[in-house]
Amino acid sequence: MRVCLCFLAAGLAVAAQALAGQALHGKLIIVAGQAPALETADRKTVRLAGDEDTTKILNDSRLNGFEVEARGHFTAPDQFLIDPIHTRALLVRRDGKLKLITYFCDVCNIRAYIPGPCACCQRETTLELRDPDEK
Repeated sequence: MRVCLCFLAAGLAVAAQALAGQALHGKLIIVAGQAPALETADRKTVRLAGDEDTTKILNDSRLNGFEVEARGHFTAPDQFLIDPIHTRALLVRRDGKLKLITYFCDVCNIRAYIPGPCACCQRETTLELRDPDEK
């Protein structure tokens, strides 16, 4: 019985590690017509992918050159799949702190989490980086 519990505990530990994923750090590279990529500290280029909303953020040219942290997992040695947007898996580093990527319409006072026109007035939203814990 104890042996079974040990195997169960080991299996759960392995499963938890797999679900936890990895964090990838580097400079975001956005080039029109190419998949967004991240240049790591050791000068390797890793292509980034994600769900539909994360892909919209990854293709926002205003973020080109920012230092980012992406959480997810590798699907190939040079390809990284970012966790879904609702997990806040893509953050930017500014002034030494991680910031959440948001978009804001100052006319309607509406915040969005993907780039594009305001849901109300249809004006283009502005990029606004916020502390992840800010309400």
